[in-house]
Formats: sequence, structure tokens, C-alpha cells
Amino acid sequence: MVLGKPAPFVSAFVDAVDEAIRAHSPSYGMSTMQRAWLALCVTAVLITNSICWARFERASLGTYSLAALSWMFRHSKIPWDELLVASVRVILRHYGLTCGSLVIDDTDNKRSTSAKTLAHLYKLRDKERGGYVWGQSLLFLLVVTPAITLPVGFTFSQPAPELSAW
Repeated sequence: MVLGKPAPFVSAFVDAVDEAIRAHSPSYGMSTMQRAWLALCVTAVLITNSICWARFERASLGTYSLAALSWMFRHSKIPWDELLVASVRVILRHYGLTCGSLVIDDTDNKRSTSAKTLAHLYKLRDKERGGYVWGQSLLFLLVVTPAITLPVGFTFSQPAPELSAW
């Protein structure tokens, strides 16, 4: 499928998210260009089933360059924290969900022994074989409702340096 412009339902969702951001924090709204870029990227994720600038460029048949897409991601002042919270609010409101539980889920991702420059990398205890491996720990905050489960936050976890030295 060729990516020419954002899907209408994605644009409507991004506009609803922007309205939710402005309702919560008026100074954090997105510009028209930011909304259009975000809608295009979400549409590209749905079409290509990946998060890859090169695939987005190929799907658009060169209309959108890899450099321009990634520049907007790196340099645009999109309120990412507000974006996640507002997206969850829009989805919960759309489906009429009023109850749920907050759950914390953690996962360890093993990495290569030569990958020592990744962020938040440290030695993890390998429970299957014993010993240690290099890896990252991810913590997710999820809202679990009777109908759906949504991520509302995430962070990398790393042990305190004082405890590691001990």
C-alpha cells in the first residue's frame, strides 16, 4: 500500500488527542504541522507494521524523506509525556471505560555482550542458566480494564550505583 496522506480516522484521533492535551495543559498543544506529522507516522506504522523511517520513506514512494521524518521526531517540541496520557484518556472516553486497575509489569531484555553503549545497560542475573548477562530492565505502567489493557507509562529501571558497588 502506498502512503500519500494520513488516514482520516488517524487524523481524527490525533486531533482528539490534541484537544485532550489542550484541555489538561493549554500551553502543551501541538501545532498543525506536528499533528499532521504525527498522523502520518501513525498511519505509516499501521501500513508498514514497523517503526522504521526508511520503511516510511519507501511506503510514501519518496514523498517523505527519511531525513525529514526523523528530523521532525528529534527536533520538534512535541509534548511526548502529555501525548501518551491524552491518548489513553481519549481511548477510555471513546469506549466509555470508567473502571480499571493500575498494574506494573517489568521485563528484562537480554542484549549482546558487545553492546555496552546502550542506555541503561547493566548486568542482569540470568535465572535460566545462572550467572549474569548484559541487559535492560523495562517497567510498564498499565491500565487494566474489563475490556482492554493500555500502557500509560514506561521507564528503564537500573539498580542504584551504591547497591551495585556493595
